[in-house]
Amino acid sequence: MSASGDFKVNPLVKDALDSGKPIVALESTIITHGMPYPQNLSMAREVEEIVRTNGSVPATIGLLKGSIHVGLQNEELEFLATSKNLVKVSRRDFPYVLSQGLSGGTTVAGTMIVAHKVRIPVFVTGGIGGVHRGGEKTLDISADLTELGRTPVAVISAGVKSILDIGRTLEYMETQGVCVATYGESREFPAFFSHQSGFQAPYQVQNEEDAAKLIARSLTLQLGSGVLIAVPCPKDQATSGQLIEEAIQQALKEAWEKGITGKELTPFLLQRVNELSSGESLNSNIALIKNNARVGSRIAVALNKIQRAQGRRDGSPQKGNASAVPRPVVIGGINVDFIAKAREPALVVGGQTNPSTIRQSFGGVGRNLADCLSRLGKSPFLISVMGKDEHSESVLHYCKHMDMGGVLRLEGHNTATYCAVITGSGELTLGLGDMDIHQQITEQYVSKFKENLCLAPLICIDGNVPVSTIQNICHIAREHRLAVCYEPTDVDKASKPFFSDSWRALTWISPNLRELRAIVRTLGHPVPADLPTKLEDVVETAMALVCPLLQELHCVVVTLGQDGVLVCGQNVGGTVSLHPGTCNKTTGSELCATHYPAIPIPAEEIVNVSGAGDSLLAGIIAGLLAGEDTDNCIRMGLLSASLSVRSHEPVSPEINASRVNLAQVKTQSWLETKTWKLPQP
Repeated sequence: MSASGDFKVNPLVKDALDSGKPIVALESTIITHGMPYPQNLSMAREVEEIVRTNGSVPATIGLLKGSIHVGLQNEELEFLATSKNLVKVSRRDFPYVLSQGLSGGTTVAGTMIVAHKVRIPVFVTGGIGGVHRGGEKTLDISADLTELGRTPVAVISAGVKSILDIGRTLEYMETQGVCVATYGESREFPAFFSHQSGFQAPYQVQNEEDAAKLIARSLTLQLGSGVLIAVPCPKDQATSGQLIEEAIQQALKEAWEKGITGKELTPFLLQRVNELSSGESLNSNIALIKNNARVGSRIAVALNKIQRAQGRRDGSPQKGNASAVPRPVVIGGINVDFIAKAREPALVVGGQTNPSTIRQSFGGVGRNLADCLSRLGKSPFLISVMGKDEHSESVLHYCKHMDMGGVLRLEGHNTATYCAVITGSGELTLGLGDMDIHQQITEQYVSKFKENLCLAPLICIDGNVPVSTIQNICHIAREHRLAVCYEPTDVDKASKPFFSDSWRALTWISPNLRELRAIVRTLGHPVPADLPTKLEDVVETAMALVCPLLQELHCVVVTLGQDGVLVCGQNVGGTVSLHPGTCNKTTGSELCATHYPAIPIPAEEIVNVSGAGDSLLAGIIAGLLAGEDTDNCIRMGLLSASLSVRSHEPVSPEINASRVNLAQVKTQSWLETKTWKLPQP
């Protein structure tokens, strides 16, 4: 099968392959043959979302009209979920299905083949096939087992179905040279719905790191065979699992009495078990697959880190330094946040206790930016510092979907903590922070990652970084002509690059109006004593303040909270240019400012605004890195921000590349921009 002729790789998956992000392959026969519509479609979408949430890029594999698709769009998933007479595609079926231009779902074996050919080492499924009962006479043995013996892909499943001969299945995999290990606290080999099969697996891995080490060693040895990681069903499914097991045994008995064998056996058993369990088997099946997706995605992330450290992918040497690939670099703070939200719209001050809801979450401007960029598929490299304490352990656990390889942990220091007090309407009224450790983001430490900086398409610094470090980064940026974005963080930190000429090396800044005034004051320009609140006056004030900055900066993005954003810079083709390569500061081009309103959100849906600005900036950066024009970049930022204000977390876990992309932003009807000319600075 030719990758150029027969394969169509989704752009998000291709980007992940090219940039070395963790990817999880997903089969499609569960969509085409395993579940009825609409459960099959909703399950497929939810499983992909779980993979994304846990740090990997999902790649559902299927055949559509004679082509192998790696990573399916929503409409392609719907086609497979609703079409009739689709083919179950295993190894033997590829030549015929492709030559006839047919469509179908890939089995475990079929998915393994495709995953290996496009270099995806981890594949998640529900359960694999095996040796059928009586298989020693009928030779009814699933091709999944043979494929595991000759295709080096790690399969994450809930073991094999109870309708099979589990003992002979394990024996057959041993003959095929398949390394089999259970996941978790027991070596008991799971039987899909049940934890207990009565058989022990050869090996056991305790967690995703152990599983990743096993898979990495198998790939490095180039044995040519696969690995099976058997994940027991979740504990909350154990009771229903026993009920379903009883239904399976009853269905097997009925099939024996009716003489049902061969290819009719499995469909009969699945239908009868669903009937006997009153639909519980379908619900448990979905729960199992979701659990496998969660575990499999985390294993893929852990494996990806090992492969980067080894400088290898799929057991073959990589050129150059695997840790220094061209990807955005974020340098800034990590905080453990305690968010106290009052139940009333206004706080009562003077020592009284305000009834509130208090939550722990994970923030810091740098972490938030890296979090949102990671969820949008841009794989940033985060450089930061934490203490070596219980808070940092919590941060690392929560941030498994991010590359934390550039985060230093220091003994004897406290991880930064922040307490935000928010009104019932979602407005931040007071912030308290223990941020001393941010001073340990030193120029010496950051300089260790100079190769990452020099390769980065964009460097983003937040105001928590010490002045000397910012100056050093600006020096590197000027020397190597790098694009640098500065996020001021707050009024007290906004002016750090502007104490010297370092700011002239910056490309963009993203202040709010108060931070913008502080920056302009630092540069010695006159500023208003009081700031307006009416939108028309806010825009006029912001436009006056940005003019002296645009002598050197490419663009200033002024964040206006619920009023949206004002983008100021050079006019290229009737709009402000965000891309520095599209214009030249020395040409005297016309300057302009464009106002973009925020997405309207009902007050009752606003939960937390603490990470909205960071999500806005990350969405804009994601658009820039994807080569989008200014309008689409700003829309992506506003869409990301609208999701985060509805979340208890600073960056919404709902943010992903499917919900924030070009197709989504083009459907928005809220965007009515207005542009003004600016006087030449």
